[in-house]
Amino acid sequence: MAIKSFHPPQRVLMGPGPSDVSPRVLEALSRPTIGHLDPVFITMMDEMKTLLKFAFQTENELTMPVSAPGSAGMETCFVNLVEPGDKVIVCQNGVFGGRMKENVERCGGIAVMVQDEWGRAIDPQKLEDALKANPDARIVAFVHAETSTGAQSDAKTLVEIAHKYDCLTIVDAITSLGGTPLNVDGWNIDAVYSGTQKCLSCTPGLSPVSFNPRAQEKIRSRKTKVQSWFMDLNLVMGYWGGATKRAYHHTAPINALYGLHEALVILQEEGLKNAWARHHKNHLALRAGLEAMGLNFMVPEAECLPQLNAIIVPEGVDEAAVRSLLLSEHKLEIGAGLGAMAGKVWRIGLMGHSSSPSNVRLCLNALDDVLVRLKAPIRHGVGVEAANRLLAS
Repeated sequence: MAIKSFHPPQRVLMGPGPSDVSPRVLEALSRPTIGHLDPVFITMMDEMKTLLKFAFQTENELTMPVSAPGSAGMETCFVNLVEPGDKVIVCQNGVFGGRMKENVERCGGIAVMVQDEWGRAIDPQKLEDALKANPDARIVAFVHAETSTGAQSDAKTLVEIAHKYDCLTIVDAITSLGGTPLNVDGWNIDAVYSGTQKCLSCTPGLSPVSFNPRAQEKIRSRKTKVQSWFMDLNLVMGYWGGATKRAYHHTAPINALYGLHEALVILQEEGLKNAWARHHKNHLALRAGLEAMGLNFMVPEAECLPQLNAIIVPEGVDEAAVRSLLLSEHKLEIGAGLGAMAGKVWRIGLMGHSSSPSNVRLCLNALDDVLVRLKAPIRHGVGVEAANRLLAS
């Protein structure tokens, strides 16, 4: 059988990621490939670092995209900062805190878990209690924006508590970067990682990271080699460092980096505060519409992540059937629950290019249509009107 070129269908991506990619980013991806040590490409790399510093709100020199998806950004932080025997306090309020635990243990560290209810922010007092009980802890790790539930924690306060007990911090900002306030320098975050496929509206496959001088000193003073050659920042910085002459480390994903560069230029043009405000207003409009229909959010509004909305599935409704009909009939993708939330929630993303009033209306109309046909206990025909009132305010 002769296999022909693949042409994907057009979708509207309103799940937990990836989000819709800006046409400008898609065009950037198609530009001519050049060498990864070409002087012109190296100039673009320097611009990329400047743009990422802006997005993270940091002056950290060690700020760059890892040539792999967000999970590799997470692993880069852990393999460089955690040595065998290090005790790490890991705060978990969803799936991705569990992945942090896995990373700690695979590095030979000891993970002390601080558990919070899924769908709620991390409790700062629980973290402080754990640090008092474990005075030999070296690192605190937590998820700023838990994608599995849509809960957002108070990163600034958690970092302050960690530093009070002389711990470094590793922060997961996969879903927060570009969509909700994140201030790496202002909050004194030591190490942070993110992804490109969420609020940056780029394709998956790159992971922006940033390390402050405290974290860099920990890396330089390691007693053991970093267990991953590819992710060893002592080596990677020979390529991403600020020197005029770059040392070959790996062949960078050139066209993917074109796309990220363009996505960051778009964010710079909009302005961080404007991007944050856009995500928040569209979230409020979606919330108004869904609640008018009689649907409920899993996360209290004060702890809710604007760009990822976890909606409780009404009793008696087949949540998978709803998602299937949305995709097949409305070309709209929303997400299922993960882990303990599987079958209990839908996850509706309003990230980056996907965060728009038109997508809020599309989602509400499509859900109304599908849920009415499935005889779900909702109020019909009121969602978009409620959202429009909020959008007009």
